[in-house]
Amino acid sequence: MSTPTQLPFEQTNVLQLAPGLRTLQSQGAVHRVRTVEGDEAWLVTGHAWVRQLLDDDRLGRSNPDPEAAAKDSGSAILAGLLGDLATDHARLRALLEPHFSPERMLALRPYVEKVTGQLLDGLAGQKPPVDLLQTLALSLPIQVMCEWLGVPQEDKDQFGRWTQDAANVGDPVRSQQGLGALFGYCKQLVADKRQNPGDDAISRICATEGINDKEVIGLTALLLFGGYETTVARIGTCVLLLLANPEQWQALLRDPRLIPGAVEETLRMSMPNPHNGGMPRYALTDFEIDGVTIRAGDFVLLNIIAANHDEKAFGDPGRVDVTRDTTGSLMFGHGAHSCVGAMLARMQLQAVLTQLVARFPTLRLAVGVEELSLRHNSLIGGLIQLPVTW
Repeated sequence: MSTPTQLPFEQTNVLQLAPGLRTLQSQGAVHRVRTVEGDEAWLVTGHAWVRQLLDDDRLGRSNPDPEAAAKDSGSAILAGLLGDLATDHARLRALLEPHFSPERMLALRPYVEKVTGQLLDGLAGQKPPVDLLQTLALSLPIQVMCEWLGVPQEDKDQFGRWTQDAANVGDPVRSQQGLGALFGYCKQLVADKRQNPGDDAISRICATEGINDKEVIGLTALLLFGGYETTVARIGTCVLLLLANPEQWQALLRDPRLIPGAVEETLRMSMPNPHNGGMPRYALTDFEIDGVTIRAGDFVLLNIIAANHDEKAFGDPGRVDVTRDTTGSLMFGHGAHSCVGAMLARMQLQAVLTQLVARFPTLRLAVGVEELSLRHNSLIGGLIQLPVTW
């Protein structure tokens, strides 16, 4: 049997699939790899298989034999946040879904648009070049999350710091400290909400039948963590992909109705942390993928990025096309494991693009794409900076 491929793949261009990953994908749907932590795993890269396995009860989020579980930093953080809820996915989902209803999201939209406008006022007042990550991408999601969850806005800066620290996969001590601070804060917040409930997600979660404080705290931390870090990364990549392909930016200037499609296409092409091999799962039984036998207990990584760049699913997958049919995109997962916060992320991305296109039609990159780099020490990844001019 061949030697497992060592992760991570070297990401030579922030906008393109890592060449090593593309090569593997061209050789089949599933591959033996060794994770950054040193564990052997199966890496699934084919779109059809990733899609099927995202919603397949032969795979679980926790190893049937906890002693043998591969040490995946993302899973550790999730387990730390959620305790028993991390394994009880159906209950976790049932607790979260009502708070992401279309009605609740619609009610939040004016706030998202207002804050986007305020941040772009700040951008317009600066002398270019300006780092769009600092002025917009790092600020919008944390303000939106705080408003929606019911976190006082004056706490948003420390909140943002803690979530970034918690997501730091390069420094376990910092990650634990970030999680600890986040937990301590959420504990106090939940106590306050139980005393003085408001019209916000945390108050509503507190009022749910049969939920205990530890679960509310875990959910609050998860929502902050999941809703903040990922959206920061996506805003940066979304804008970069369009500015690096000026004809696509021009298409949006000519017809802003293409913006929702542009959001979906740039999400399909988003690059996460190259160190992160994929969505971690464990085989609960023996089964076959593409002629390869997976054994119960095996660690399986579902690589959504590779799946979204599979030419069997998307023709010329490395090309940005804001008019593309992205129906099969797996950026927000699939089936029972699709992301409950997808609508909130889409809403922020649409507000950002709509206002950027209207207010900064001449926006362009201030540096070459080759000068940009991805964050390696964060669970979610994303760009380190995005200098723009206009």
